[in-house]
Amino acid sequence: MSEPNQNLIDDVDRNGWPPGEVQRTREGGTSIPLSILDLAPIRRGETANDSFRASVKLAQRAEQLGYRRVWYAEHHNIASIASSATSVLIAHVAANTAEIRLGAGGIMLPNHSPLTIAEQFGTLESLHPGRIDLGLGRAPGSDQSTMRALRRNGASAERFPEDVLELQGYLGAETLIPGVEATPGKGTNVPLYILGSSMFGAALAATLGLPYAFASHFAPDMLQEAVAAYRGRFQPSAQLDRPHVIAGINVIAADTSGEAQEQLLAAKRGRVSALLGRGKTFTDEEADAILASPGGLHVLQMLTYSAVGTASEVREYIDAFAEHADADELITVHPSPTAATRLRSVELLAESSLRDLAVATG
Repeated sequence: MSEPNQNLIDDVDRNGWPPGEVQRTREGGTSIPLSILDLAPIRRGETANDSFRASVKLAQRAEQLGYRRVWYAEHHNIASIASSATSVLIAHVAANTAEIRLGAGGIMLPNHSPLTIAEQFGTLESLHPGRIDLGLGRAPGSDQSTMRALRRNGASAERFPEDVLELQGYLGAETLIPGVEATPGKGTNVPLYILGSSMFGAALAATLGLPYAFASHFAPDMLQEAVAAYRGRFQPSAQLDRPHVIAGINVIAADTSGEAQEQLLAAKRGRVSALLGRGKTFTDEEADAILASPGGLHVLQMLTYSAVGTASEVREYIDAFAEHADADELITVHPSPTAATRLRSVELLAESSLRDLAVATG
């Protein structure tokens, strides 16, 4: 991989937080901002339109409560996720909010040409200046048949480092492809984030001097090893002068512990159908049987890092997780089974965090 061009992106401060932003106060007085990954779920009996309306409402409430950012992930051929046209969804939510940062968590870059993504996110940044993030992953976000439908070949992921640099050039001041520029895109300096769950992403983010977001909300195994490698190998860049780690965590906050545990069980059952159903929706009894079998271990393992309970119980878990992950920011996934319970989880987490911040700084 070639050395990154340090002049491609202007300096972006990622160390300060806006007034009123939701932060978790850790032992010793340090704080960590909270963000949201919205998977834009399509729940049983609902439509994609229902999902989009819920996403707008969630982002609006997150903005009111002081969350740092809301991200949306590119997935394809999954009947329960509506965020396949990620940049279009970001544009819709951005048009219905005022200040909160919005972005992709992430765009699966091997599914696209870097120029196309530069134009899309250059357009978003031009429409909503200073509010757009671009997280990048190299996974397909789909199955093998869908990869073929996307016209993606097996070698696409191997070009990921070079594609990131090409994209970075289009968004900066100097394209790496002579005679080809992104319009819109050039000079927008949309901040890039490397997403991953392995040593590859950690090494790439460190080499390019970019923030690193670890997908510990569904791939927990290498969290500490990858974060340590990223911090140890980090090379400052024009975008970032020191490492910045975002760690994913599942959060189900409810008014009682019993309610939270019921929602967790519903989330487990939902994942069984989404991951193993192949178009079939399992009954609760069938899902429970699968969860109790060796085949259900993968679903349970994906939820390793989950803060479940009342606001105070969730707060305690999140504090411990932030230390465990050595994270600078947490991006929370709220897999509660309905739009109302998901919104309540977001509210309880924010209210608890803001109360603690007021106590710590009062």
